[in-house]
Amino acid sequence: MHKPIIQLQKTVAPTLFSDVNCVFLTDETMVERKNKILTRMNDEGFDAIMIYTDLEHGSNFEYLTGFVPRFEEGLLILTKQGQATLILGNENLKMANHSRLAVTLKHCAYFSLPNQPMDNAQSLEDIFAEIDLCRLSKIGLVGWKMFTSPSANNRLLFDMPYFIVDAVKKSISAHTILENAADLFISGNKGARTTNNENEIAHYEYAANLASNCMINAMNAIEPGIPETALGSLLSAEGQRHNVVTIAASGQRFEKANFFPTNKKVARGLPLCLTTGFKGGLSSRTGFVIADESELPETQKDYLDRVAKPYFAAVVTWLEQIKIGMLGGDMYDLIEHILPKEKYGWHLNPGHLTAEEEWMSSPIYKQSSETLQSGMILQIDIIPSVSGYTGVSAEECVALADKELQAKIAASYPELWQRIIKRRTYIQTVLKIKLADEVLPLSNTVAYLRPFLLAKELSFTC
Repeated sequence: MHKPIIQLQKTVAPTLFSDVNCVFLTDETMVERKNKILTRMNDEGFDAIMIYTDLEHGSNFEYLTGFVPRFEEGLLILTKQGQATLILGNENLKMANHSRLAVTLKHCAYFSLPNQPMDNAQSLEDIFAEIDLCRLSKIGLVGWKMFTSPSANNRLLFDMPYFIVDAVKKSISAHTILENAADLFISGNKGARTTNNENEIAHYEYAANLASNCMINAMNAIEPGIPETALGSLLSAEGQRHNVVTIAASGQRFEKANFFPTNKKVARGLPLCLTTGFKGGLSSRTGFVIADESELPETQKDYLDRVAKPYFAAVVTWLEQIKIGMLGGDMYDLIEHILPKEKYGWHLNPGHLTAEEEWMSSPIYKQSSETLQSGMILQIDIIPSVSGYTGVSAEECVALADKELQAKIAASYPELWQRIIKRRTYIQTVLKIKLADEVLPLSNTVAYLRPFLLAKELSFTC
């Protein structure tokens, strides 16, 4: 493995693709999703699983139904025979008619907003009795995450509201096994959601493309005196809901515990952080609002060599070495080798899976035996933290696809395939990064990093 030689030089910016239409998930994909879950339920011996949702924690529920209940809560109960019961609050009952999964509807007013009508409210225990929950031998509870503690019994940790878990426990027999079953959806080893078909990749690419367009537009607008809110507006687009807090933060962050863009003016010489994300894609950048190295703060004159270039070298290594069949632990070790944690202060996983949520799970961790698979969508997410220095970031998303999946994408979505080819060509010919054939850039700004945000023609290359 060669160590990339990083240079900061004039480059043309990547092509942006506008007027990219969203891609709906097909009926065939939704049936495939259901069957993937049923197969995993059978493998684990579950008679039924119960999937919780609210707006912020609805991805596993949405995977099967196609929607989240906006401001309410909901439950989906799926039996091993494939029968589905949907339990919804007052204002989302109509969504049962739009569910991508055939369901029997039950109304639970407890899932509604405070002080809404509770006339003739039926308890969860009564609903569970109606569907014979007490007859089941093994039930899986699915919130939004699995637990991976090395010391706890992770199967007995449940991340859904107490009143639901309590009602379940009161409704089952003394011999019923109750377990956390989120891994059926999101575990890198066996989770149904961790790999995607061509339709799903096209569905998520819409957001990755959109996020990267927003990022370039915001970066191009950076000038001293522009308010954070103006940049924040450029980081939103097409009315799409963000799956991460939008960041446009100049200088010191978290003033008065605030996360969001304010009317603070961008100041020359200070750092600036930008992040935007929609379901399926995120773009993030951090750099200095300066035009050249001479403007770096006196205490950070070696910022490029100490932080920015080593970080970019790690991103390049990640992109050049990732491949189908690679162990997650091997990628972890690779980043540790080129960007030692002790020196560069990162502590999260150097890369993770993404979908509806910005971080679904990660097969990349120390000593991980999980393998990277065709159909995975991964976010490059390496976060150095060096004391006394401003950070740096170039987070983006790529998919891994074997020849069979590539052929299906090219055949079903030829315009998407041409975008992927153009992105690969840019990365390889302009940024000089070697990509394996199986690495498909889903955003336009993969590996495009301007450390000096007023030098808009300068970016890192190999």
